Amino acid sequence: MAHFAVSAVGADRPGIVAAVTGVLVDTGCNIEDSSMSILRGHFAMMLVVAGPADLDADRLEQALAGPAADFDLVLAVRAIDDDVPTSPEGDEWTVSVYGADRPGIVHEVTRLLAETGVNITDLTTRVIGDVDRPVYAMLIDATLPDGLDAASVNDRLNELGRELGVECAMHPSEADIL
Repeated sequence: MAHFAVSAVGADRPGIVAAVTGVLVDTGCNIEDSSMSILRGHFAMMLVVAGPADLDADRLEQALAGPAADFDLVLAVRAIDDDVPTSPEGDEWTVSVYGADRPGIVHEVTRLLAETGVNITDLTTRVIGDVDRPVYAMLIDATLPDGLDAASVNDRLNELGRELGVECAMHPSEADIL
């Protein structure tokens, strides 16, 4: 079995998911992991699919050329290595950041997490609230390596939050299913 990363981005409209997944079914692929979202009116999808052993990335991308053209999608297919571990070992935590929007928030928070050895497994940002008083919100799912003191990471996040003028908090993730 071969595995591929499939990404597609384009203006949001009905039918994109159905068109892309129809080709995947027709080529014998199965979606194993996916993330799809609308970002400022643009639909973005990232899929990890399993396909027949004789399928290669070029053939899958050619098969997806029809929906890509029909929906004006920027599409890419890449073979992925099955030997890459799914995620580092450790405890699952959630980091939340709220405050006034300004450039650099994502960079500074993720830099701090990287410096401490924390692995980000998901990151979502949104500008929420009304137009007159927008609030920047960021949620990060992360894995803290065994032996890393979560309280010290949280203290560093709180200090960074004060510097950036935002509130940072970290708590253990609940065992949610999707």
